Amino acid sequence: MSILVVGSVALDSVQTPFGKKEEVLGGSATYFSIAASFFDKVNMVAAVGKDFPKKYINIFKNKEIGIDGLSVLKGETFRWKGRYEYDLSHAHTIYTRLNVFRDFHPQIPHSLRGSKFIFLANINPELQYSVLKQVHKPKFVVLDSMNYWIEHKRQALEKILERIDILLLNDAEAREFSGESNLLKAALVALTFGPKAVIIKKGEHGVIYASKKSHFLCPAYLLESIYDPTGAGDTFAGGLIGYLSKACAIDEPSIRKGIIYGSILASFAVEDFSVNRLLEISIGDIRSRYKHFKKLTKF
Repeated sequence: MSILVVGSVALDSVQTPFGKKEEVLGGSATYFSIAASFFDKVNMVAAVGKDFPKKYINIFKNKEIGIDGLSVLKGETFRWKGRYEYDLSHAHTIYTRLNVFRDFHPQIPHSLRGSKFIFLANINPELQYSVLKQVHKPKFVVLDSMNYWIEHKRQALEKILERIDILLLNDAEAREFSGESNLLKAALVALTFGPKAVIIKKGEHGVIYASKKSHFLCPAYLLESIYDPTGAGDTFAGGLIGYLSKACAIDEPSIRKGIIYGSILASFAVEDFSVNRLLEISIGDIRSRYKHFKKLTKF
């Protein structure tokens, strides 16, 4: 199968209680693509500026991530700077500089319009909708969003939900979208807007999966060392969709297994800054942690 992600490629500056990094590789499309590349071929559609370091382009090439849809535009690359306290579940944004990403209007190359697995990363829902109008009969579509779009582009977000398979939100976003404080109720409300399923990310507490057929609870993998949670949600999505694409299956058992793989990839991502840890591991490391995850949750 083929995977397409539309999102951001960025330069992040991150400070946590365990260290500090300046202008390292980040962005939703970046984390997703590297995670999914362990399982299947991934193509990204995003935009960077002329200042984007060539060494990061080489990372994509080394992971065999398709960059035909990565536009290099005149101007500076999207930059985000954030700080985490010991509660690593919440980032304090110091600044967001959209730069060339401000005028990003995704144009899907004709060669990628037949992609079967689509991840619409966290961008304006109007742009997400424009992507769906450009692709031909995708098999599986996952959409991520955030509080800003829920507050400012609610109507556009609702319009696209009936055309997707899974809506991906964190706990705060799910509560805001649904108006429900209980997360299961929040998921059930979100289902009424049309997606076939909802996944609510709860950080170190795992995820909740809810469809009209069933519910599934997945804990987070137990870790002793967490350095930087940036990109964990997009990494999770990469593991989930990557696994489903490789398995060529999107039934409930496969989605549950994909959620486990997504959680495992996210557990690796947070063990170092940027995508550093993801670049160190192999599919063997992923399978080993998968086996350990089964032991941790068996009763």
